[in-house]
Amino acid sequence: MEKETRNRIQQATQAARQLLEQEYSAQLEGVFDILLDGTISPDPGDHLSESQRIVRGKLVAAVAHKRSAGTTSAEAVEAYLREAAFTMLNRFVALKMLEARGLVQDCVSLAEESNGFREFAALAPGFGTIADKGYRLYVESIFDELSREVGILFDRRDIASLLWPRRQALLELVGVLNDPELASVWGEDETIGWVYQYFNSDDERRQMRAESQAPRNSRELAVRNQFFTPRYVVEFLTDNTLGRTWWQMTAGRTVLTERCRYLVTDAEPGPPRTKKDPRDVKVLDPACGSGHFLLYAFDLLLTIYEEAWSDDEAGITSHTSGRSLREDFSELAALRRSAPALILEHNLYGVDIDPRASQIAALTLWLRAQRAYSEEGIAANERPAIAGTHIVVAEPMPGDQTMVREFAKTLRPPLLGTLFELMVAEMEVAGEFGSLLRVDEGIAAELEQARLQFVEQGQSTGYLPGMDLTPRQDELDFSGINDTQFFHQAEGLIIEALRQFADSTEAGGDLRRRLFAGDSAQGIAFVDLARTRFDVVLMNPPFGACSLGVKKRFEQSYPRTKNDLYAAFVERGVEMLNPGGMLGAITSRTGFFLSSFQKWREEILLKEAPPVVFADLGFGVLDSAMVEVAAYCLERAGSRGPEDSGAPGEAAR
Repeated sequence: MEKETRNRIQQATQAARQLLEQEYSAQLEGVFDILLDGTISPDPGDHLSESQRIVRGKLVAAVAHKRSAGTTSAEAVEAYLREAAFTMLNRFVALKMLEARGLVQDCVSLAEESNGFREFAALAPGFGTIADKGYRLYVESIFDELSREVGILFDRRDIASLLWPRRQALLELVGVLNDPELASVWGEDETIGWVYQYFNSDDERRQMRAESQAPRNSRELAVRNQFFTPRYVVEFLTDNTLGRTWWQMTAGRTVLTERCRYLVTDAEPGPPRTKKDPRDVKVLDPACGSGHFLLYAFDLLLTIYEEAWSDDEAGITSHTSGRSLREDFSELAALRRSAPALILEHNLYGVDIDPRASQIAALTLWLRAQRAYSEEGIAANERPAIAGTHIVVAEPMPGDQTMVREFAKTLRPPLLGTLFELMVAEMEVAGEFGSLLRVDEGIAAELEQARLQFVEQGQSTGYLPGMDLTPRQDELDFSGINDTQFFHQAEGLIIEALRQFADSTEAGGDLRRRLFAGDSAQGIAFVDLARTRFDVVLMNPPFGACSLGVKKRFEQSYPRTKNDLYAAFVERGVEMLNPGGMLGAITSRTGFFLSSFQKWREEILLKEAPPVVFADLGFGVLDSAMVEVAAYCLERAGSRGPEDSGAPGEAAR
């Protein structure tokens, strides 16, 4: 995308953000008596209608929920304001992109004069008596429809959906997005990625750096490291990891050799790599941003699925279904119809500490799937539904300690409640650590300590199976536990209990319970992802110092790579690979020559994951980042055999 076009997107994004934040500030203070300094009137004012009182109660609960994460009242209000603004902006940008692809009728381009709204209003003439003639109801009905497949962005139960811009502000927002100079951008897949980057201004980043050399919290860490990865870098790294993996699996017999512009190959594929069913090939971006690596990986996977189906003499079965592609899809047309949904369901995973990133990455992948359906000539109403994406927000799980204790008390045997609270404590730094948090190892360590105490207590008391032990002070409660097998099942039991809670209808009523359930669902997804092992890891990770509040823990967790976040991300990325898996990264080039990175080079790169390809790119690669970078691909040492399914916990470190 040309610089001039990007500048127009930047100006529009900043204008829309300012407009929405001003509008929502006015509503919070002028209507709902929630002041930006954090002062909240204890009782709703007499000027509020009954429906406004309900909204105010939810707003107060939302702010309290954010405060439970340890912020001040003012910071909680500011965070809610920002989240409400970017969620609304992302949704309207998404509608513009859907319009451009013919996936919805025009609904934003002409606002209340849009054809889609006119048809909608004609079905219910009574809308004419409403202030906006029912336009909000119409747009929200579109959100509801889309939330079935992109819930992370369009779910109106999200607390960020409580506010809605009043008519004048809404018309101004639509006006910004409908600027004729932006008309060409809505059909481009990467547009929403630029909206993500430009939501925070360069001035905001400079101010953060002026006030503190290191990030002070997870938001600053995210904002300081929002640098768009150029397409050619994305292709170079993906071609030489995912593309190279498939090239080796097919012994060089793949059209990717011609299609992957940057694939570096030897005369021969070298040692054979055991071929997998494509549904078992897993790709992770541990700091996914708006999802550019995953978007291009999607392109390659479409080809990989088709080639695997066409060359299925060996009948390679999937760990997912227990059958081969040919057995599950007897005709190539059936595979092509299903492949977009299969890719999002089985292959692509992403993590980010910024909820805006998760919204946009999920939307980007969903849009790419819709384009694939369109290219196959599949009508919108005939396309298989996308069940969701594996895009996860890394954040504490969950924030409300009262709900944590209440939920813990419901678990049986009682030790599960104790272990759940330890799991929550382990997740406290997820917002700063992101993918660096070895939550799977932390939970395993707690379980092992509990198991040893159980064995020791049984030996010292003559405990026999079936006898409940009475816990002494400062000891764990082992009542209801008969043998050590429980400790191998405990984590799964906790997660299953959380799943049931998050899915229960009871959790859909009370807002506190619903917020807790939402936090729990994200936590489950994060734990599941941390336990999974991948064939390919792709990243443009954050660089520099970690957040000040977790500096000590970070240095303890990553003693070999503590001098820079990007080095730690490479170390963690290698850990998350199957043996023989490949990692592609663009980072600062300093790690390849500074003495402070000696352990990273000698112990990570040379011993655990030797480089396969390397490109020294220098300055001017990452937009506005004054850093010299290198792009490189590593291969984790170990067998490339069929034993690596990518399932949770199967690959030892």
